[in-house]
Amino acid sequence: MSEYLPFTRPTIDAQTIEDVGDVLRSGWITTGPKVEQFERGLADYLGGQRQVRTFLHATGALEEALVVCGIGPGDEVIVPAMTFAASANVVVRLGAKPVLVDVDLKSRSLLLDQAAAAVTPKTRAIMPVHLNGLAADLDGVYALAKQHRLRVVEDAAQAIGTLYKGRKLGSFGDLVVFSFHANKNLTTIEGGAVSLTSPEEARTLEVLRFHGITKYPDGTMDVTRAASKHNMTDVAACVGLAQLRRLDEFNHKRRQLAYRYFELLGDEKLGVVPARGDEGHSWHMFTLLPHYNKACPDRKTLRERMHKRGIGLGIHYQALNQFTLYKNMGYPEGRFPNAERIGRETVTLPLFPAMALSEVERVCEALGECLTTA
Repeated sequence: MSEYLPFTRPTIDAQTIEDVGDVLRSGWITTGPKVEQFERGLADYLGGQRQVRTFLHATGALEEALVVCGIGPGDEVIVPAMTFAASANVVVRLGAKPVLVDVDLKSRSLLLDQAAAAVTPKTRAIMPVHLNGLAADLDGVYALAKQHRLRVVEDAAQAIGTLYKGRKLGSFGDLVVFSFHANKNLTTIEGGAVSLTSPEEARTLEVLRFHGITKYPDGTMDVTRAASKHNMTDVAACVGLAQLRRLDEFNHKRRQLAYRYFELLGDEKLGVVPARGDEGHSWHMFTLLPHYNKACPDRKTLRERMHKRGIGLGIHYQALNQFTLYKNMGYPEGRFPNAERIGRETVTLPLFPAMALSEVERVCEALGECLTTA
């Protein structure tokens, strides 16, 4: 029987494990020289002209990016209805209101006409989400932001290495937040980073990620605000450095796998495939909206059948208004038809650098069997 194929799996090589051992033996395992090295490496990867600050996790990075923008009680932030819950949760945690808008069915990017209609005098920021590694329409987003004097906080959690019109996400723009969670294209096990232009705002992020503390050369410190604690460890940064060296290789393999899926599923006989994008798409995930039918009536049935065949399917994601928190905020079912359809029907197919192209064929063959045989 074939080995079980999950929808994702991190690629950690022997050299990384050895390097982590060296960090553990060094006696300096929390924030230190490896974090500094990783931040410099990220800045260089993005072009060298950006300020990059790492965080313990992307959720904290996203929340503090909003704090830097001055988001607080009474403010509104435009957020796509199809994204991971953290995108909107951080807005709520700051006492602000996430104003949800629907997304395009295939690209999963927020619909700009709905975003424009959602702007009110209370709107302070817009949060485009580069879902699955496909860049959102940033020309449109930044034009809207400029028109209404909004800050832009890009949720690029799934898009490290993605290009927009030939430029890496995070090499330009307002504030861009990446995730390095275990299932991301680059992992630090848990982790995140903010890329931005302003040195002053970068220094604010440093304060926000470590108790609100400013340290002085004589060893004393001051606390200027009641901040949280989000600092990355040297152990995590060590993993990140090894991953960064291979990121373009990883993303190239992801594109190869995605293109094979398109060759086998592009006729859409089994389901609606995602937007293909261009060579800049980093393909964090490949999602499908299967054509359910009498033989296979729903997602639960499909996932169970695929599991029996040794293949794992993920769900990315439910629409935000399919969660109690946001439903109770006045976003009832039916408000966002595209996001809700994705939330009900989507499955995430296996895609990670260690996969072979033959395994894509195995997945598609199993899909055909599971969707057409009762």
